[in-house]
Amino acid sequence: MTKLTVLEVPHPILSQKAEPVAVIDASIQKILTDMLETMYLSNGVGLAGNQVGLLKRLVVIDVAGEGEKPDPIKMVNPVIVERSEKTVCHNEGCLSVPRQYADVERNETVTVRYFDENGVECERFADGLLAICIQHELDHLDGILFIDHLSQLKRSLLLKKLEKRRKKEAKEKGTE
Repeated sequence: MTKLTVLEVPHPILSQKAEPVAVIDASIQKILTDMLETMYLSNGVGLAGNQVGLLKRLVVIDVAGEGEKPDPIKMVNPVIVERSEKTVCHNEGCLSVPRQYADVERNETVTVRYFDENGVECERFADGLLAICIQHELDHLDGILFIDHLSQLKRSLLLKKLEKRRKKEAKEKGTE
């Protein structure tokens, strides 16, 4: 397994739309495994292809809590086929926008259709954190970050806070 580099804002790949995967082969399976390993090592619950520099419609998710048995989901070409009308607000973060959080409104439940790492078509109903995570990760595949759901003012404040933190960390490391 290989730990991949997680891209951070303002990297341009994060705002690009990912392309569908034509064939699920050993190289795609390896990428999914590497993405899952990267997500775990980064203490994330989801990771999309764009976030590791791959404009492929790939997502890995595991919302199992600490102390729970891991329950990884590997998705190829995922599509939300049904959404509830009811929405919920959830405090979200993102490995590509490190240590920044904001409330985002999402559909309470979704049904997602995708292919697993073996090319088997799957359909899964999701609620709670899994539904939030699926919507968040599929947004990535369309070049949308959670901060794009915020008002311009909130997004600007959050990005300024992130830049301030980066400068402080660089100064502490002596790289500024």
